[in-house]
Amino acid sequence: MSDFPNSHKNPAFVFLGAPGSGKGTQGKILGTIPRFFHYACGDVFRSLDTRTALGRQFVEYSSRGELVPDDLTIALWKAQIDNLADSHTYKPDIDILVLDGIPRNVQQAGLLDQYVEVHQIFHLSCPDRDELARRMRKRALKENRIDDASDKVIDRRIAAYEAETKPILAYYPSDRITVIDATQPPVKVFSEIVQRITTLPVYDRMKDQVA
Repeated sequence: MSDFPNSHKNPAFVFLGAPGSGKGTQGKILGTIPRFFHYACGDVFRSLDTRTALGRQFVEYSSRGELVPDDLTIALWKAQIDNLADSHTYKPDIDILVLDGIPRNVQQAGLLDQYVEVHQIFHLSCPDRDELARRMRKRALKENRIDDASDKVIDRRIAAYEAETKPILAYYPSDRITVIDATQPPVKVFSEIVQRITTLPVYDRMKDQVA
């Protein structure tokens, strides 16, 4: 199995925002462009092999309805990224990782630092909580997840983001954070993301890499 060399941390961008801010949408779009590899937290668990030791640990927690510990979450992420590198789906030497949904809290951010260098956090900001709720409700109904459209569930998810995930912004240096108004049309949000990326030294180093 391939591993991340200790002397080299793979470059990454992180999309951060409350549920409904559009970070998954923007991450997927960026991931369609060569030299960017989008990998969401949900992908970690969807592609999990429960026959492995790590997979069995995950099942132990999930079967009891318990949250997966942060160290196990990052270990599962690392195992899946290694698998993707082994299959040449993700090419660590020429691709920039685009992460959303991970890290989920400050502890995960610290654990992730062992393996990647986060060059930029794109904070999709949406202070209008009514707008977030509207988006979350619309998405839940579109995906036929009726229970997730309830005000109680929506309020709980927004509160969890505020308490657990948003503090990540204080973990990283301010010059690595780009704040973007997520209430704009998606194409405008993406335009601002691309404008910022093209000014970054890491992009300048990797843009001409050949697969």
